Amino acid sequence: MRATGNPGAQVVGVGNRLDVGTVAGVRPRLHDAVDSGDGDLIVDLSELEMIDATGLGVLVGTHRRALTEGRRLVLRGVPPRVMRVLAVTRLNRVLVVEASVVVVA
Repeated sequence: MRATGNPGAQVVGVGNRLDVGTVAGVRPRLHDAVDSGDGDLIVDLSELEMIDATGLGVLVGTHRRALTEGRRLVLRGVPPRVMRVLAVTRLNRVLVVEASVVVVA
């Protein structure tokens, strides 16, 4: 997991798994990022290959924590497979998903 600052936002990457085996390490880091920063908290999911219900719960919990701090959780680089999970669970209506930039040559 990595965190970098940019003007008005923090970017945090979660790696390739967000499941029952990894949330114990990811949850406190996301919560610390919410508590210690300002502006949007951008969670980079571009490397994410596996997410389960526990991982979804961490995203929802972090979203709620961000709202109480007056911040916004934004998902960036959501792979198609993960986007389908968000759509099936209707979490795409709750969580902010950054639109992908499509480059046309």
